Amino acid sequence: MVKFVEMPPTEVKFTPDADDIAAALEPEDVEQIAEIFHTPLTGAYCWDYEEADRRIRKLYRLGKERNWNAELDVDWTRTYPRNASPQVEGPGLNPYEGWEPFEALTPERQNDFAWHSLAWTMSQFLHGEQGALLVSSQLVSCAPTYDAKLYASSQTFDEARHVEVFGRYLRDKIGITYPVNVHLKALLDKILTDERWDLKFIGMQLIIESLALAAFHVQRVTSADPLLCDIIDLVIRDEARHVAFGVNYMEGFVKTLPQEQIEDRALFAYEACRVMRERIVPTDVYVHFGFDPEEGRRRFLEAGQVDMFRNLLFTRIMPNLNKVGLLTERVKPFYDELGLMQFAELPNDGQIDWAELSKPLPGYEAVPPRASGIWPSGETRLDSAVGEE
Repeated sequence: MVKFVEMPPTEVKFTPDADDIAAALEPEDVEQIAEIFHTPLTGAYCWDYEEADRRIRKLYRLGKERNWNAELDVDWTRTYPRNASPQVEGPGLNPYEGWEPFEALTPERQNDFAWHSLAWTMSQFLHGEQGALLVSSQLVSCAPTYDAKLYASSQTFDEARHVEVFGRYLRDKIGITYPVNVHLKALLDKILTDERWDLKFIGMQLIIESLALAAFHVQRVTSADPLLCDIIDLVIRDEARHVAFGVNYMEGFVKTLPQEQIEDRALFAYEACRVMRERIVPTDVYVHFGFDPEEGRRRFLEAGQVDMFRNLLFTRIMPNLNKVGLLTERVKPFYDELGLMQFAELPNDGQIDWAELSKPLPGYEAVPPRASGIWPSGETRLDSAVGEE
């Protein structure tokens, strides 16, 4: 049965051991929890089926030909030991080192804290991917051009795989799932319930997807679990296409808007960035371990490595916003106050690395294209269909 709620659950969810599942099941364990949102979505038919943007069409083809399967392309038989730290350890990498409440924990509880922190991060990835799934499905209806509709349809399938793979990793390998962060939920609510298709593009493709792509890269180099590293590698392949799509598509569209509407969208992007800076604080973990959440937040944000991590996340967003024309003179001072304007001139994702995006999945190089659906390395089909823009 489906149980409808007014707001998302706030409790931490633990997966029972496989041997105990049948005995542990209660009626509420077989319920699907759903929250309703309403949106005045304005859809659009497109009666011109000609290819208008060769870059977007090429990204769409790559999305079809570089699909992966969460059941077949991930080796779920591997298990990382629970008594080992899930994160790469080293001097200065732990923001809680020297913090009295954390140091008071036993070594076993400190390791448990690290696993809960990873569970929180992965949970936010999962919730964000569900948001991306919903938004991309909306864009199929409301995007005004044929190329954008095709790409949004392929992205919807990508996001479904991401929800599947992160959900399974949390359930089967960690056994802990945290509720959605309130700041992430607020931004998703805004994007999903706004009737303007281009704000959905800005909020999802330029803000959330850019932030996620940067966060995945950071998680990839800090994760000790090889299985999680492999999962993130697969997800990054998709996310790189999604961000490239958003930058290239929105750059052309924003130029067509009057300045007043550009300023409106630029301010929306700034507010989204400001909200997302708070998304990285694992407040729920502090509550679970009995720490003062505000004290934990201050400790987390004051840690030097966290500043570096948070800035790394915006090294992708800021150049992309600059590329599409959403860093106007009006909003630049706001970003300056956040210390983010320093990243505006870095390389943006509008410059697409076609060779990197065209790489086949590991292990598929020798498989014939018709048997696998994946075109081997060196195949000229894409290059012959579309020039190297």
